[in-house]
Amino acid sequence: MKTKAFLELADVKTIAAAAEAEALSNQWAVTIAIVDDGGHLLWLQRLDGAPAMSSHIAPAKAHTAALSRKESKVYEDVINQGRTSFLSAPTVQGLLEGGVPIIKDGQCIGAVGVSGVKSSEDAQVAKAGIAAIGL
Repeated sequence: MKTKAFLELADVKTIAAAAEAEALSNQWAVTIAIVDDGGHLLWLQRLDGAPAMSSHIAPAKAHTAALSRKESKVYEDVINQGRTSFLSAPTVQGLLEGGVPIIKDGQCIGAVGVSGVKSSEDAQVAKAGIAAIGL
């Protein structure tokens, strides 16, 4: 049997604070979602001015990244390259850049999803949060 790390509340708060700081330093109004390895929501934070829809998109991006163990951008690229049939994949949502898995020792322990600005900027915010815990 293997031992696997998991996100504790302190980790989640650290990720959220760093992601918020990255967004605020760029004056980006975003929603930040953090999920566990099963895609279950641990944190949702909508910054002032973030679009209401972003509170649905950010968790979906995080969910996709956690379950697939890949950045959600992978799926956006697949669809943009013409494989639109992927849109019919069951229970897959958040197929836009901005969902980033949290990988420790080769295992996915969760993901961060961000929505509210350009997708590449969403991903930048998510990665800044993850970097705050040394991953």
